[in-house]
Amino acid sequence: MRQSTLGHSAVRVTELAFGAAGIGNLFTAVSDADAEQAVHAAWEAGVRFFDTAPHYGLGLSERRLGAALRTRPRPEYVVSTKVGRLLEPTPQASGGDRANGFAVPATHRRRWDFSASGVRRSIEASLERLGLDRIDVAYLHDPDDHAEQALTQAYPELAHMRDEGILGAIGVGMNQAGLLARFVRDTDIDTVLLAGRYTLLDQQGLTELLPLAAGRGVGVVIGGVFNSGLLADPRPGATFDYAAAPMDLLARALDLKAACERHGVPLRAAALRFPFGHPAVAAVLVGTRNATEIRDAAAMLRHPVPDALWTELKEHGLLPADLPTPREAG
Repeated sequence: MRQSTLGHSAVRVTELAFGAAGIGNLFTAVSDADAEQAVHAAWEAGVRFFDTAPHYGLGLSERRLGAALRTRPRPEYVVSTKVGRLLEPTPQASGGDRANGFAVPATHRRRWDFSASGVRRSIEASLERLGLDRIDVAYLHDPDDHAEQALTQAYPELAHMRDEGILGAIGVGMNQAGLLARFVRDTDIDTVLLAGRYTLLDQQGLTELLPLAAGRGVGVVIGGVFNSGLLADPRPGATFDYAAAPMDLLARALDLKAACERHGVPLRAAALRFPFGHPAVAAVLVGTRNATEIRDAAAMLRHPVPDALWTELKEHGLLPADLPTPREAG
């Protein structure tokens, strides 16, 4: 699988990243065995970039990912995790964490903390859960409502930890492009993780963020390429950004699917390949919960996508005419 360097850092990532929220029991429970098999299937498919966070299953995702990678050669893989939510034990709590989207017991509560001390505590706890002595990539996680603290306290602390060698690269992960662009302009981050805003259905990231990242040498990882399901299987009842898809978006997704089928290309393959048309994009991140899903993602990313498909999508108004698209030989 192709690899590239993430921004100005020395961290090299595969073009497909394993999103580990699913093995943290996102929405539904996953067994330990299925979680381990998913990570092993990713490895067999050539994936060497694994993304997790304390938020995912109250630490379950980090523990499972660390356990599944424990026998793998450490120099051969990259792990990214996130800071901004500290996990605090709640020994008297009962019930589960489904209100936050995870099918796990509510053994901890999340507390937003983008202070310097909170960032260091978060990284230290993640290292313990993962069983690692360093984190390859650390992202500020969803600092939408904490922008000033994240900029003035959390980012400088991550930069210090990068200088100390505890972190290989630092960045910010969000599902909006505007604040990410501010971080690219005002800090020395290596990477941004943009979820859902540079896809076949939504190109908000192209307005400012992606050109800015390309100009400053910041590596971009694109998540949410299926827009939470609509571009994986467009049908009535499909979701877009975790809510029922509006009818106009469903119609557009169905038109995209029909165009792809005329060229012998699954819509999933086009959705995965599309972000690589922009030179700032280093990787796409796909959330998976079992071996079948990660094998499918790897196969779809390898599927040929002819230049003629991108031309047709532009001619039919399904993509903007000036949008950068991947070249077949790229």
